[in-house]
Amino acid sequence: MTLSSALRLDEQGWLTHVTKAPSPHHDRRPDGAQIELVVIHAISLPPGTFGGPEIIDFFCGRLDCATHPYFQTLIGLRVSAHFLVRRNGEVVQFVSCMDRAWHAGVSCWRGRQRCNDFSLGIELEGDERHTFTDCQYHVLAGLLRLLQEAYPIREIVGHHDIAPGRKTDPGPFFEWRRILIARSEASGIPLTKK
Repeated sequence: MTLSSALRLDEQGWLTHVTKAPSPHHDRRPDGAQIELVVIHAISLPPGTFGGPEIIDFFCGRLDCATHPYFQTLIGLRVSAHFLVRRNGEVVQFVSCMDRAWHAGVSCWRGRQRCNDFSLGIELEGDERHTFTDCQYHVLAGLLRLLQEAYPIREIVGHHDIAPGRKTDPGPFFEWRRILIARSEASGIPLTKK
C-alpha cells in the first residue's frame, strides 16, 4: 500500500493503512528519551535483489538462512527498523515509534552514543548500486512530514553519518536533494548531508 492522505499515526505509535509486520527485535526506549533523529537506511536481500519476502522475514526473525549463501552472514543477527519503504512505495511497519527498533547498531550523532535510543529508522528497499524509485522518494517525503508533525525531530541523516567507516548506506545513489526539496515544503527540519 502506498502512502495516502488517510495515513495517520495512532496513539500507540503505529501508522494506519500500512502493512504491519511486528518484529521481536525491539525494546523500550530509555525513560525520558525523545525522538529527535531519523536515520535513512538501504537494504536488499539477497544483495541486489528486490521484491521478495526476505527483508520482512529478516526483520521478523524468521529468515531461513539456508536458502542463500549470503544469508549465512546474517545468522544470529537481530535487526529491525521502524519502517520499510519498498520499491513500489509500499510501507511496512515493524516497530512502534514509541519503542526502540534495533536499526542503528554502534552509532554516534553529535556526541550522543546509541542512536537507537532517540531515533526512528527508515529502510528503503535498495542498495548502493541502483537508483531509488520516484515512488520511494514520494512516500519517504510524506512519511517524514507525518513523523515531523508527531515528534520533535531535529535532523534527518544517513546510516553512514552515524556509523562512519562501518556503514555506507543509503549509498551514493540516494538523492538527498530530493528530500531537501520535500522538506522545504514542510516546516524545514534540517537535513544533515556531509
